[in-house]
Amino acid sequence: MRTRSLKKNKINVVTLGCSKNVYDSEVLMGQLKASGKEVVHEEEGNVVVINTCGFINNAKEESVNTILEYLQKKEAGEVDKVFVTGCLSERYKPDLEKEIPDVDQYFGTSDLPILLKALGADYKHELIGERLTTTPKNYAYLKIAEGCDRPCSFCAIPLMRGKHRSTPIEDLVTEAEKLAANGVKELILIAQDLTYYGLDLYKKRALAELLKALVKIDGIEWIRLHYAFPTGFPVDVLEVIREEPKVCNYIDIPLQHISDKILKSMRRGTTYEKTTSLLKDFRKAVPNMAIRTTLIVGYPGETEEDFQILKDWVKEMRFERLGCFTYSHEENTHAYNLEDDVPEEVKEQRASEIMDIQSQISWELNQEKVGHTYRCIIDRKEGNYFVGRTEFDSPDVDNEVLIDAAEHYVRIGEFVEVEITDAGDFDLYGVPVNAEDSGK
Repeated sequence: MRTRSLKKNKINVVTLGCSKNVYDSEVLMGQLKASGKEVVHEEEGNVVVINTCGFINNAKEESVNTILEYLQKKEAGEVDKVFVTGCLSERYKPDLEKEIPDVDQYFGTSDLPILLKALGADYKHELIGERLTTTPKNYAYLKIAEGCDRPCSFCAIPLMRGKHRSTPIEDLVTEAEKLAANGVKELILIAQDLTYYGLDLYKKRALAELLKALVKIDGIEWIRLHYAFPTGFPVDVLEVIREEPKVCNYIDIPLQHISDKILKSMRRGTTYEKTTSLLKDFRKAVPNMAIRTTLIVGYPGETEEDFQILKDWVKEMRFERLGCFTYSHEENTHAYNLEDDVPEEVKEQRASEIMDIQSQISWELNQEKVGHTYRCIIDRKEGNYFVGRTEFDSPDVDNEVLIDAAEHYVRIGEFVEVEITDAGDFDLYGVPVNAEDSGK
């Protein structure tokens, strides 16, 4: 006999996909809490909201599998209702309603007020910055814009997120102040394209002005930039990175490829020469900057020659951080009109080759850090180690600094000076300077 539905609803928000989805889930949870709802994140609840990703095949598959998993729980009486929101249902809502009809209701990326209503809550416009953060207490994502105006041939984001819309500087400052009051020390600025920020509101690129406003907030000690587009990069941002101690010497700039032929087909609006020149400008302006990029291999028409150009360039540029993805053939994108002519096994092999090159580069760069001391933020304790990061590392995707918890004690969420004693391909090992011994 089912008794769960007689209880007060507990809403479980399940988040899939990127940091922008994490942010959206946090806003949803903040709204629910403001309406007096009991809400949890990826814990047990009798009402489930799945915030899906629809970016590439693997992500879509994970989203569909998660939906089916919770529908099984619904069938078994463990869950009363299942709602689906986010990019997958924005992009494929009619198909999903037809193929998976047991979901109680589907919502798109801009349907927050309607979703809240379905959950028995009211959308409160005045809740600027009121979020239930799901990241470790010391850092939080700050989404400065929604959507994208770029015409990249392989990308379905504009289909799911719409046109670029910047959030006003004053609203972002208010949000950041509330985060700082709750103990957040590091802001990770996210958008589909940070460098486009402000063009719609202020008729100019205003990322530098935003950074200058955010560094004034007490309690915020690190500000990190994610997802900068190479074309039209506002060079005044480099000056702010160099001059402002709070702005990390770090930038995430997805470059995708470097062969002129592929860049043109991808509609990236840049060339081998321009991209290489931009990276040299970065290095000149901020000599100790960590540059993270992501690349796509196996794009339609990518020949062995194109791939060799990419490999040689990765060796030459020596990126501090790099991720590599295989091309995903996405319907309703410009590239979908091209033949997906690189076999899957070739795509996988090329991605593996790129990451082998990067692994060696990362190992060599990490060896140079041994014997040096870095300021680190401690994110968590995992197994026998406290896990921290330098200013050159973003959560989840970059290197981590491991401190032996049997030998040393450091406080989670605090900054610690750490001397690096050993290094692998993607991890650093260190001992805290002037920290307490564990006493074990």
